[in-house]
Amino acid sequence: MPIRLIVGLGNPGPEYELTRHNAGFWLVDNFANSLPGCRLARESRFNALVAKTQWSGRELWLCEPQTYMNRSGQSVGGLCKFFKIAPDEVLVVHDELDLPPGAAKLKKGGSSGGHNGLKDITAALGTQDYWRLRLGIGHPRTLNLNQPVADFVLHRPRKEEQPLIEQAIEKSLRVLPTAIDGKMEQAMMDLHTA
Repeated sequence: MPIRLIVGLGNPGPEYELTRHNAGFWLVDNFANSLPGCRLARESRFNALVAKTQWSGRELWLCEPQTYMNRSGQSVGGLCKFFKIAPDEVLVVHDELDLPPGAAKLKKGGSSGGHNGLKDITAALGTQDYWRLRLGIGHPRTLNLNQPVADFVLHRPRKEEQPLIEQAIEKSLRVLPTAIDGKMEQAMMDLHTA
């Protein structure tokens, strides 16, 4: 099943732009910039930045919800309903505490792992069965930081972590075309062994 909607998760506004929680935005921005004529623009009915592009002769939607993270489902649910996009045609790109900086994993379904953006999307779609591209940001405990998780995700990566997160985004962008075409097993193998 090909992907019809790619959602990058983050928080809107310049104060959050460079924080770990916005890793999903970073990937979608990079992907949009790589496509000729693809420009994310505010779409008020979905409360999101949205772009439509052509991929292998069909429509592909990109979305960055402009609600705060914990209300991401409003945008995703609205887009899916309006354009009749099934949950298994959705790929959500998000920061992942359980992976170290530099790691990226692709999976379908599963719990939200405490991620408020995923919780809200699951509630809006009525199922956990959508694809996730998880970009590792590390966990304050495994990085030996005495910092609450909520504070950690809303801060910039440390200077040694930023290049690792950017490498994970680059690796992910290389396998994204395979994933969009619905060849998920191949995309996972390529990403997880890169």
